[in-house]
Amino acid sequence: MAETTVVHLLRHGEVHNPEGILYGRLPGYHLSENGRQMAETVAKALADRDITTLRSSPLERARETAAPLAQTLGLEVGIDERLLEAENVFEGMLIGTGDKLFRNPRNYRYLWNPFRPSWGERYTDVVDRMRRAIDDARAAARGHEAVLVSHQLPIWVIRLAAEGRRLWHDPRRRQCGLASLTSFTFEGDRLISVGYSEPAASLSRPSLPGA
Repeated sequence: MAETTVVHLLRHGEVHNPEGILYGRLPGYHLSENGRQMAETVAKALADRDITTLRSSPLERARETAAPLAQTLGLEVGIDERLLEAENVFEGMLIGTGDKLFRNPRNYRYLWNPFRPSWGERYTDVVDRMRRAIDDARAAARGHEAVLVSHQLPIWVIRLAAEGRRLWHDPRRRQCGLASLTSFTFEGDRLISVGYSEPAASLSRPSLPGA
């Protein structure tokens, strides 16, 4: 019988971003106090799981989300560049609720193609790198479980791809809350299910810009 392996994709916790900047891959954005509590809550929820591999995006908010889990499980955090947030030309902009991007005519040249998307990294490229990161983690944790700490868009589009759905989507309808787990279960090399849970749901607040 094939071995069962589970790869959990953990979205980072809430970020301190009072100015409402779309921070993307910019350095210097850390978890808020609430985000740190989210990370601690997830670590407690996963404390008894058979997790043998823990990897993270190199960005601060992801590494800080992984830290309590590493301490709880006694694991080192491996850094995987493939788990990075998607590239975005609007990085560093003050976006508020997001409508400012659409009100500025200078931005129209970036918003013409929602399929690519024309404002940043192609969905297909994000799926490719996330799939490779998951495959490597699955091989490392074969017969056990792995946790990969990443970001909303990469987690969501690899889930869409795994479920055979179109990659083009409405960002407001992503099922990928802060500190949520999107879990891929494999029998051998075959994906048999995708699950979703929010261990830190009690700490969730309205979505913040840039998160």
